[in-house]
Amino acid sequence: MSATGNAPARRVRLVNGLSAVAAGRELLICDIWGVIHNGVRAFQDSCEALARFRAGGGAVVLVSNAPRPSALVRDMLDRLGAPREAYDGIVTSGDITRSAIAERAGRPVFMIGPARDRPVFDGLDVRFAPAEEADYVVCTGLFDDENETAETYRPVLEGLLARDVELVCANPDLVVERGDRLIPCAGAIAALYARMGGRVIYAGKPHAPVYEAAFAFGERLKNGPIPRRAMLAIGDSIHTDVAGAVGMGVDVLFVARGVHAHEVMIGGTLDQAAVDAWAAAQKVVPTAFIDHLRW
Repeated sequence: MSATGNAPARRVRLVNGLSAVAAGRELLICDIWGVIHNGVRAFQDSCEALARFRAGGGAVVLVSNAPRPSALVRDMLDRLGAPREAYDGIVTSGDITRSAIAERAGRPVFMIGPARDRPVFDGLDVRFAPAEEADYVVCTGLFDDENETAETYRPVLEGLLARDVELVCANPDLVVERGDRLIPCAGAIAALYARMGGRVIYAGKPHAPVYEAAFAFGERLKNGPIPRRAMLAIGDSIHTDVAGAVGMGVDVLFVARGVHAHEVMIGGTLDQAAVDAWAAAQKVVPTAFIDHLRW
């Protein structure tokens, strides 16, 4: 868990199971999409690993960049077959986004994202407006993530930038797995807007608010403070899961079969040389790598 910069390549630790790094841990902060499901089905061995950790007295808080309230993510996990025994609770970037919306009560907002993400506004004082009239923007994703890219939105973003409109990014992920495909997320639009000079507020990983909420949740479960050394983050994205956890002083177990599988796996297997070379090129490095989460 150290910055690498221009450091020479070093041998990175590969492990066969969560049990290899679970000793002394009280709290797991676990990513959802790419770690315990792929958008189509839940990974049963991954869910069983989390359940075993809980059975041993640990707590598991799922932390997701889903731009929806945590209750809806729980319902989705139910549909995908992830048992509730695998986790204690969920914190989403949608929850953090709702707080940002509440702070801007009554102000006209333009939403970029599909209709399925509208629940992030439920029960809040919002007034929807077209882009040219909005005081701020909430971006939950692309309207059509099967066919569009962030560049599709450049003309809209140029208009927002001309008025210095703030954009709240409800999902900082750049891409996400959907079956065996990588689909662009709200983070790609936010990144483009930021490169253009726009003001962006990020609700989820790798930024601190969602981690602080997860820490607080875990400490309520354990009835007291939890030192960072007793926490372990699990995720599949170097840019969100790893960067966020390392920035908060938490060790990371990196799941390789997620969004970076094509960079660190050869023929579906973790390759030590590929992992070492890839890790040496990153600004942050996970504590350990695993092909997929299992006990």
